[in-house]
Amino acid sequence: MRHRLLVPSLLASAGLCLPGLTACSHDSSAPGQATERAETAGQSASAGGGPEDAGTAGETTSAQAADADLKGKVIALDPGHNGGNAAHPEEINREVPDGRGGTKACNTTGTSTNSDYPEADFTWSVAKKLKTSLTDAGAEVVLSRKDNKGVGPCVDERGTFADDADLLVSIHANGSESSSVKGYHIIVADPGEDEKTEAASVDLAKSVGKSMGEEFTANKAYGKAAISRRPDLAGLNNASVPAVIVECGEMRNRSEAKVMESKSGQRKYADALFDGIVDWF
Repeated sequence: MRHRLLVPSLLASAGLCLPGLTACSHDSSAPGQATERAETAGQSASAGGGPEDAGTAGETTSAQAADADLKGKVIALDPGHNGGNAAHPEEINREVPDGRGGTKACNTTGTSTNSDYPEADFTWSVAKKLKTSLTDAGAEVVLSRKDNKGVGPCVDERGTFADDADLLVSIHANGSESSSVKGYHIIVADPGEDEKTEAASVDLAKSVGKSMGEEFTANKAYGKAAISRRPDLAGLNNASVPAVIVECGEMRNRSEAKVMESKSGQRKYADALFDGIVDWF
């Protein structure tokens, strides 16, 4: 989930890194990880209209889909970033509440693979596939954004839009400087809104991590369960329901990038997230 900010003056308040600087970490316990806020120069997010818009209906779904009953459940999905962010620097760099009494930049462009496949496209494709599976299982699904061609929403809204849901899953991909870094990890707010919500978020992270681990590699730099607890992510801080950010993998890693760029790989990510959500309920 590394990003390129377009207004350098906001780096200090947003806690971001500039391209060309040495990698800074998601958290101090995870050596070798690049920040979620840096992105290599020369890469940009797509305006949409790519493979992320294809094949959301009639596809095979997870093995649990036929047996799952999510009737009455409301699930919020947040596909990270947006395809139009790069074209609107003033809007995505304006300050919004960070949920801890401070402010952060509204949003960022996201990272990309070395072949310039944008994180925003990947997260949108996975979210659409996951929405189909959840809806087929009877759930009501709300998305933080309606397409992959717009701007934002801001990070505070990416938490509050889920206020009436049972849970929030925010879908991202990481972009460490080193291409040797590999694996998913899951982030929860620390502290959470309250003890009950925080505990439920950790349980959700464990459930999603378990299902992800059946198909993908966990980044053990974040511990055996690949869970990172952070106080600085506004989407999580502004959520009033159990919430996690899932960094599905490393877009700079050649093998993981290949999976993320493929429709079959995106299907596998959606299935793993679906299974984790079902198991949590």
